[in-house]
Amino acid sequence: MKKYRPTTDSRRHMSGIDFRKILTSDKPEKSLTSGFRRGTGRNNRGRITTRHKGGGHKRLFREVDFSYDKYDVPFTIKTIEYDPNRSGFIGLAVYRDGEKRYVLLHNSARVGQTFVVSENAPQVPGNRLPLGNISVGTFVYNVELKHKGGAKIARSGGDYVEILAKEGGFVDLKMPSSEVRKVPINAWASIGEVSNNENRLVTIGKAGRSRWLGIRPHVRGTAMNPVDHPHGGGEGRSGRGRRRAISYYGKPTGKGQKSRRTKKYSNKFMVSRRKVGKR
Repeated sequence: MKKYRPTTDSRRHMSGIDFRKILTSDKPEKSLTSGFRRGTGRNNRGRITTRHKGGGHKRLFREVDFSYDKYDVPFTIKTIEYDPNRSGFIGLAVYRDGEKRYVLLHNSARVGQTFVVSENAPQVPGNRLPLGNISVGTFVYNVELKHKGGAKIARSGGDYVEILAKEGGFVDLKMPSSEVRKVPINAWASIGEVSNNENRLVTIGKAGRSRWLGIRPHVRGTAMNPVDHPHGGGEGRSGRGRRRAISYYGKPTGKGQKSRRTKKYSNKFMVSRRKVGKR
């Protein structure tokens, strides 16, 4: 982590990641980048559907490979790079046949290391195998929800999933949220944990830095009027006046409230619910 000299009140507690000690290149591979429209929380009619989003620094999109459909061809990591669109680091993977792709790196990845996507690959961090071929107790990331469906689970910086058991064509996985879920045994996963596990320790420090990230100001519901929020109104600092904390739209939120739909399609794959509230 990188600390700053306390030249101002906001600078005193600000912290960041010392990229100079980690990254090996500051110029992305041009053939794997493109422009894109940032998510501003608006739908196709321009209406706000997600509040507190918008603005932020312009970003270049990196085409990261989450399909991993190149089997039994080793690839070597040539660079370790920063991706503004995700919290983990990415690396330029050059396959033995010359093809280049961006991949999400694990926490101990180094330039020059070689990995492979194969059913018979050694169980070492960075290699990718079907869940059925990975030992119980192993930490994995970039996990598929179904066979050849592409990596969907554990892709944020420092995240990993633990394999708990195998039974009846399914593997029980303990998610980063503490939920235990069944995934088909033929789904693929990468061994290890996602790079940049210090990302969750960063202290933004000032409002302007949030705006650079595309985060707009958030106002407490209790500070509003009753016409603007269900928690608004009252004399002075009043309680919310209801048992459950709810959002601007009237849906349960925060404080350990359960908001999952009772008939969600994936309920049959859940072994145990995540633990909500303070841990």
